[in-house]
Amino acid sequence: MEPIYYQQQISNSLRVIHVREGVYERLQQVLTLLPQEHCLLLYDGYRPFQVQQHLFSHFSQQLAKRMPQLTSQEIVQATKKYVAFPSKDAAHLAPHLTGGAIDVTLADVHGKALDLGTAFDEMNEKSATRYFEQHTHENPLACQYRRLLYNCMTLAGFTNYAEEWWHYDYGNVAWARRVQAQVGHYGAVHATIQNHHVKEFRFL
Repeated sequence: MEPIYYQQQISNSLRVIHVREGVYERLQQVLTLLPQEHCLLLYDGYRPFQVQQHLFSHFSQQLAKRMPQLTSQEIVQATKKYVAFPSKDAAHLAPHLTGGAIDVTLADVHGKALDLGTAFDEMNEKSATRYFEQHTHENPLACQYRRLLYNCMTLAGFTNYAEEWWHYDYGNVAWARRVQAQVGHYGAVHATIQNHHVKEFRFL
């Protein structure tokens, strides 16, 4: 585990990665599907609302600097491609607020992250899960690793967000939409954070 936002010292981030029981069980299944020389490295699971707000604001500012020609509304739309809008509304619930989303990569047996073609949270077209399927010559090994991660995760019941090779969902609204289920199993979780730990939580 590498709780990436805690490592980045973001306020209200969590020192420990929390997920729903169904997500945990499926991650255990993924480990049985992976070749012995690989394991999973987790970056983020349940994300407090304040952290979601911080990330959306941060990514918006980054995009505004890179593309000053865009209007504020266009910046919001562009940001949504990489960070869910911090909404608690059931129909548009940010996936990480449910504990049903996981950010994950492949690692070697020593827990060192493998090269999957981009850095985690990198905002460009190469972060799209299938990018190297269309540009295999650029990084054949990254293409192979992405396929391995995708196949093992989806076999265990997760769905992938196509713009981010590292983001997978189970049981939340995003997952339900992709598997054409009427509703997700998991709604929002509200947590009180103290010293980067969950002091108490409740299901919304």
